Amino acid sequence: MNKRIPLTADAVRCSTCGLGQFCLPIGMEPEDASRMDELVQERIRIPKGQALFHTGDTLDAVYGIRFGTLKTFLERADGRQQITGFHLAGEIVGLDGLAGARHASTSVALEDSEVCVIPVRDLSSVAHRLPSLQRQLIRLMSREIECDQQMLLSLGAMRAEERLALFLLNLSERLAARGYSSSVFVLRMSRQEIGNFLGLTLETVSRLFSRFTKAELLRIRRKEIEIVDMEGLRRVAGLPC
Repeated sequence: MNKRIPLTADAVRCSTCGLGQFCLPIGMEPEDASRMDELVQERIRIPKGQALFHTGDTLDAVYGIRFGTLKTFLERADGRQQITGFHLAGEIVGLDGLAGARHASTSVALEDSEVCVIPVRDLSSVAHRLPSLQRQLIRLMSREIECDQQMLLSLGAMRAEERLALFLLNLSERLAARGYSSSVFVLRMSRQEIGNFLGLTLETVSRLFSRFTKAELLRIRRKEIEIVDMEGLRRVAGLPC
């Protein structure tokens, strides 16, 4: 069960959080960032496999991931799921529901995670007083549109090996930006979930991982991935080296 944690006076806040370079306070002046502290008054701990919110839930808040990994997905009429994203620390989930005031997707923790609660009612009032926050909200929503466009390009025009290579490179870059290794990391999502996200079957994803390993692009130890040949993987993805 998810656990709500009220923040104490000495808790890490937006103005002192190391993830501010990815989250809402990005690019803000210190005095503006400190005013963000009034927004976040509690956090939620989500055990692995538990949902943070479901499609159709009333949108009371959006959430900044403090640690852990979440996936978001849509549910088709026949009950099948379509994964729309994997989200890391410093990223915001729930923005896709702002227009309709209801969550447009379901979000589930892929590992034990914690999120900062950003109430929508307070977000609107603070954004009215902070032009820098308004700019950041626009930037975040623009980035979501850009990611959606990139996903459409991947599904519509890329070969299977290009999709998987680009997925691994994107994950590598995002982890590196947060101070983690760009070449050695643990996949928090299953191969089936990767296939669902990329529009590939489980068998195709498994075959491609084996092919990348034989080509000495990757080294795999259970869920740990080591990118042995970064430039080679970029060539497979069709990116400039």
